[in-house]
This record gives sequence, structure tokens and C-alpha cells, in this order.
Amino acid sequence: MESQHDAILDLARAQGLLRPRDLTALGLPRVALTRLVRRGQLVRVGRGLYALPDRPVSEHASFAEVARKHPQGIVCLLSALRFHNLTTQSPFEVWLAIPNKARAPRMDYPPLRIVRFSGPALTEGIEAHMIDGVPVRITGVAKTVADCFKYRNKIGLDVALEALRDAWKGKRVGMDELWQFAKLCRVANVMRPYLESLT
Repeated sequence: MESQHDAILDLARAQGLLRPRDLTALGLPRVALTRLVRRGQLVRVGRGLYALPDRPVSEHASFAEVARKHPQGIVCLLSALRFHNLTTQSPFEVWLAIPNKARAPRMDYPPLRIVRFSGPALTEGIEAHMIDGVPVRITGVAKTVADCFKYRNKIGLDVALEALRDAWKGKRVGMDELWQFAKLCRVANVMRPYLESLT
């Protein structure tokens, strides 16, 4: 039993966050999670998510929690802006892009705001970042800016303009990249006057 507990704790160190199904894949009993929580060697950070009690937690820990439970989701829009330091807003929800026909994931915490993407909008401009030991898929800067213009009715044109200005001023994006994603997200006509005013 102790060797099982050690194996689970090693897994928690390696992955940052554990799900019960991670144990099943290794032939370890799920009930061991409950025992380790009782002993104080693991903590339950959310429904079906466990971690070491002393693990370092970053300001983007909620993204790691969402990614561990829903690895196909992509952190986008306001959450991606926050990650890239392109907004002063701090959304309480995690904005998550999923495929058009996928079932919407549910979590008690953190709350999710689901957006549906399809085709190249779902696959292009996605970066993988390690957050608290968990690989998290997040839209890149140029894609995030274009997405903000596409979803300007949900998040506000002022937010999209702030993101564009900050990304450009901070030399985080080039004009070619912005045009590429403006076309991909079908907002080239909307973005054109703002892009032209930058040059």
C-alpha cells in the first residue's frame, strides 16, 4: 500500500494535478486518493482534481485546473488576454474554446464561459504553455486579438481595441500576423481601419 501511495505522490509531483482516471491508467486504486487526502498528503482542489498541498500555484492556476479536466479546450478571449498581459480586466470565468459540435464541459469551479470555434479558427494560432506542471492550450497574441474583434459583441469593442493597441505597442505582434488572423477569423473588414491607423 505504501508503494502505491508513493507512486501516486510521484505522479502528483510530475503532473501537478491528478484526476482519478490517471490512477486507473496505471492500475492504481482510486480509493488511495481519499486515504492520501485524509493523511494530508494530497488536497482536493476541485471535483475530481487532486494535488500536493505544498505545490507552487501560479496566478493562472485556474487554467491548469480546467486543462487537466478538459485537455481539448483552448483558453481564449478575456482569459488569453489576461495570460498575455494585454488587459487590465481580470475575468472571474475561464473563457474556453471548444469544437462546434462538442458537448460543453461542466465544472463547479472555476466557472467556465464556453465559446465554440470550428475549422482553422479552432486549430490555428494555438500555443502550448506549462502552467503549474500542466500543459495548457492558449490562443497566441495575434489570434487572441482577432478573436476579440470577432466576439466584440460579447466582450466589447473597447476591450478589443485595448488589446490591439497594447499588443502593437509592446511589439508582441507584427502586421502580417494580425492580417493573417483577421482573415482567418473573418474580421478583416472590421479590423482594417484600426490596423491602418497603427502604421
